[in-house]
Formats: sequence, C-alpha cells, structure tokens
Amino acid sequence: MKPNLTLDPAQIIATIERLENRISDRFPDSGLRKICSQFLDVAVHTKENIEWISKPNLPLRFISYFVILLGIAGLFFSIKYVEVELTNTSFTNLVVLAEAIFNDLVLLGAAIFFLVTLESRIKRKRALKALNDLRVIAHVIDMHQLTKDPNIITSETSTEHSPKRTLTTFELQRYLDYSSEAAALIAKVSALYSQSLPDEVVVSAANDIETLCTGLSQKIWQKLMILND
Repeated sequence: MKPNLTLDPAQIIATIERLENRISDRFPDSGLRKICSQFLDVAVHTKENIEWISKPNLPLRFISYFVILLGIAGLFFSIKYVEVELTNTSFTNLVVLAEAIFNDLVLLGAAIFFLVTLESRIKRKRALKALNDLRVIAHVIDMHQLTKDPNIITSETSTEHSPKRTLTTFELQRYLDYSSEAAALIAKVSALYSQSLPDEVVVSAANDIETLCTGLSQKIWQKLMILND
C-alpha cells in the first residue's frame, strides 16, 4: 500500500519562519526581509484557509439540500394536480403540457446544479484570491533581486542614478540564495491550495504560480553561477 504523501502546512510555515530569521540576521533592513515577513503572514493565513477549505460547510449543504428537496416536491405536487380533461386531450394540449413540464425540469436542474456547486465555487473564490496574493509576493521578490547584478559588486563605476551596491560577493550570494528559497516556498504554499481543493481552476492557478517561481529561481541561479565563476 502506497503512503499518502501530502504537503504539511505547519512544516512549510516553519521553513518560511526560519528563512525570515536568516534574512533578518544578515539583512535586517532590507526589502527582502520585509516581503519575507509579509510572506510568513500570508502562509499562516494560508493554513487557516486550508483548514476552512478542507472542512465541509454543513450549514450551506443543509440549506442547499433542503431547497433541492423542496423544489422536487413542488414539481411533483404541481404534476400530480395538473388536471387533464379526457375530452380535451388534443395533440396541441399535450404538447403545451409537455413543454411546461420540460421547462420546469430544466429550471429545477439548473437550480440543483447551482446549489450543489455553490460550496465549491465559494471555496474556489477564496483560494484564487489567496493565490493572487502569492503571485504578487513572487513578483515583489523578483523586483528586489533585479538590481543585484553579479557583474557589479561595488559602486566604483556607478552613475548618478545607479542603484546603491553595498553588498560584498559573499553577501550577494546569500541574498540571491535567500530570494531563490523564498520563490521555491511560494510555489509550495500555492500547492497547498491545489492539494486541498483539486478544482481545475485552482490547480491551473497554482501551476501558473509554480511556473512563475521556477522561472524566477532559474534567473537567480544564473546570477549565482556568474558570481561563482
């Protein structure tokens, strides 16, 4: 029997917290530390979201099933008390009656579909909003590492509007490494949503974030390779 392998939100949060502490120790006033701190808050909130998404919404289900049963009972009640004149069973009247019943069935089916999928759509909306927050954090981390050029370590050749370059080679290595770790953890947090809610739209959004973070990590590691060479 294969083990049930799942991502543990608590372990991911602990890893993000360690990363935030490491960044704080080495770059306490950096923008990377601030965005990582915000990322930690989002991850903690993600754990709450995952717990809420994983649990069935019993009150909503009860109301939905009650309304569905009420609609079905109402349909049978209306059909039962339809008076069909035996002396007036023309083809036209039968067509009109069949059309009315068909319309009722279509409306009832649409109502049932709406109520049955209501819970998943509410959870999907909440998950997509959280995934969008993670996407924004990934872009912000990308912005912070854009000026970390491995070919320029000091400010000796800087122009008036060049960004300040105060990091040593070792510090720049650590900064880029932290940025890559943060990007990888963003992908892991987004995967928690696709794990708890295997909805097609949510899974696609989580995969997009993973692709974004993979591309970001590749750019960072290219800089690290240049820096090491």
